[in-house]
Amino acid sequence: MAGDKSDILQGTLDLMVLKTLESMGPLHGYGIARRIEQISEEVLQINQGTIYASLVRLMHRGWISGAWGTSDNNRKAKFYSLTRAGRKQLHTEAENWERISAVIGRVLRSAERG
Repeated sequence: MAGDKSDILQGTLDLMVLKTLESMGPLHGYGIARRIEQISEEVLQINQGTIYASLVRLMHRGWISGAWGTSDNNRKAKFYSLTRAGRKQLHTEAENWERISAVIGRVLRSAERG
C-alpha cells in the first residue's frame, strides 16, 4: 500500500479547506485542491467532485463565502473566503482534531504494548 494515494477521512476535507483558506486567503476550488495536494506532498489526491461538494457544504453552513472573479489563466472562477463563523469553526474543529488524533495515538500505542 505504500505507493497508494490516501483516501481522506470523512469530515477532514472540510477542515483542510477551512485551514487552507485561512492561510492562503481567497482561492478558487481548483487552487484549494492543488494546495492541499501540495502540502500533503501529493499523498492526497482530491478530485473536482469532492472539493466542490465540500465547498457547497461549507457555504451552506455559512463558514465560507464565494464571489466570482478571474483566475490566473484569465478564466471566470468562484473564489472562496473564510467567514467569521468559519474562522470560529476552524478553531473548534482544529482543537477537536488534535484531541481525537491524540486519543487514537494512545490507543494504537497501547495496542502495540499488548
